[in-house]
Amino acid sequence: MATESATLGGGCFWCLEAAFQGLRGVESVVSGYAGGDAKQANYYAVCTGTTGHAEVVQVAFDPERIDFATLLRVFFTIHDPTTPDRQGADIGPQYRSVIFYHDEVQRQVAERVIAELERSAVWSAPIVTQIQPLETFHAAESSHQDYYRRNPSQGYCQVVIAPKLARVRARHAELLDETP
Repeated sequence: MATESATLGGGCFWCLEAAFQGLRGVESVVSGYAGGDAKQANYYAVCTGTTGHAEVVQVAFDPERIDFATLLRVFFTIHDPTTPDRQGADIGPQYRSVIFYHDEVQRQVAERVIAELERSAVWSAPIVTQIQPLETFHAAESSHQDYYRRNPSQGYCQVVIAPKLARVRARHAELLDETP
């Protein structure tokens, strides 16, 4: 079967990238921008919060090894989907919780997973994750790719990303890729 793609935004793309890179069935993860009006996107413009873009990751995955619904369950482990335009200290529309679906099936799966999470009352506030069609994905600059793997000792990586990775390991150990 062919590789599929998922495009997800849930705060800083460095956190999402690091978490998805360790999953069995994930072929690649590219940090980037989606959802904005500008024909081009770059980190400095997106950081202003005026372009409409969100920081996202585009995950290429083998659906025979990991399905879209499972990726979404991991996604909802990595970030707080109840805070509009905010993840921790990162504030602005570029940090919103958003699922950019690639086809009608992904839209339906996203709606179903969110409804399941709402029913399970995992969070004390409603989920505000947006579900939008993907129009354009812009890959982020090379300095943003593989950020955690290249900078594991950096302060942000230790304080923000490492705890999220620990949460993924604790809640989704069966999904972790054990290859070196």
